[in-house]
Amino acid sequence: MTSSTGTYETTEGSGWITYASLMLGLAGMFNVIDGIVALSKSKFYVAGATYVFSDLRTWAWIVLIAGVLEVAAAVYLTNGSEVARWFGVAAASVNGIAQLLFLPSYPLWSIAAFAMDVLIVYALCVYGGARLKQL
Repeated sequence: MTSSTGTYETTEGSGWITYASLMLGLAGMFNVIDGIVALSKSKFYVAGATYVFSDLRTWAWIVLIAGVLEVAAAVYLTNGSEVARWFGVAAASVNGIAQLLFLPSYPLWSIAAFAMDVLIVYALCVYGGARLKQL
């Protein structure tokens, strides 16, 4: 920020990086809640859903762990390191795949979470490098 004009200098894509870090945290928290609900009260989800492998409890643990990874990636991404960027890409990618496989239990939510993960990966892959070069 320059003191005489009061304007901020921004790099291209800094909004996308802010979006990615906030959405990683938000999606991670939603996944943690989703996993806990699936572990504790399975009647919340679609009855009689058939999964690719295993059952609802297994997928609850998978979604819960993916959520914890996303929250950790969001925290580390605020530091601006290149490792955190690629960890965020990996965490969002794993969660996107997990949400597609979790689709039989809660279809609309899984599609929305997958769409969020796609935008997170886009933001980190396209605009992550420009921001990190400035730091």
